[in-house]
Amino acid sequence: MFSPEDTASILVEALPYIQKFYGKTIVIKYGGNAMLSDELKKKVIKDITLMKFVGIRPVIVHGGGPDITGFLKKIGKKSEFVSGLRVTDEETMEVVEMVLIGKINSEIVNLLNQAGNHAVGLSGKDASLIEAGKKFAEVHDGDATEKVDIGHVGEVKKIHDHVLNDLLDGGYIPVVAPVGVGSEGESYNINADYVAAKVAGALKAEKLLLLTDVEGIYKNYEDKSSFISSITEAEIRKYISDGTISGGMIPKVEACLDALTDGARKTSIIDGRLPHSLLLELFTEKGIGTEIVKE
Repeated sequence: MFSPEDTASILVEALPYIQKFYGKTIVIKYGGNAMLSDELKKKVIKDITLMKFVGIRPVIVHGGGPDITGFLKKIGKKSEFVSGLRVTDEETMEVVEMVLIGKINSEIVNLLNQAGNHAVGLSGKDASLIEAGKKFAEVHDGDATEKVDIGHVGEVKKIHDHVLNDLLDGGYIPVVAPVGVGSEGESYNINADYVAAKVAGALKAEKLLLLTDVEGIYKNYEDKSSFISSITEAEIRKYISDGTISGGMIPKVEACLDALTDGARKTSIIDGRLPHSLLLELFTEKGIGTEIVKE
């Protein structure tokens, strides 16, 4: 148990950060184990509620890959991936929309509202929020690269941010499912990290927070003392080229770089497995994740 003095010290430490972020927009990519664990889910909702009630303007973009895979399995459909991207035919796209919009999005909205917030669920189809185009998977064979059509998999072409700004100005928390809409009204399944990055850039967010299942970036993952608490865009590009950053971390850091290029001020990759990770990153001097900044 904390003594009264310890509790007061924690609150005093948080004060300058509450002042710093007051009135600012922060985009949260909600995914990983923080979405799968009921206990962590409750803590994330409490974190976002506290952020809202101290004057921050939170926007949530969520994933849902495991739930999509689970539902496809229930209906006897095998999940296929090419270069890490889900092959999304018409039937799979229907499942994607049902799970992301009908199940996960509505659940997050309900939890936030039950905690005393005013949350509104959206997909990219609402007011054409996420304008999208087809994304091809790239398959490398030696020096050759082949582009493969994997169906309704998309990339963000434009975020129509006025929809989000209107909701934020009205005191609402937007909760965005990563489903985009094409020029002919077709649906696209889009990686939630990239949607969060484009949303953060379009809103000129003070910060993009990516909740993941890792602590952040290491120079050498086997050496825990090599943890990187802050890194610049130039250093990120160097570490990708020399192999220091590889595998599943590459899409996340690339999303962060996209957000910075498009106008977000800062980005952080944080461990969503840690209870109250959002508050620890925002309101403590050290933070907990890897902050990626432009310079």
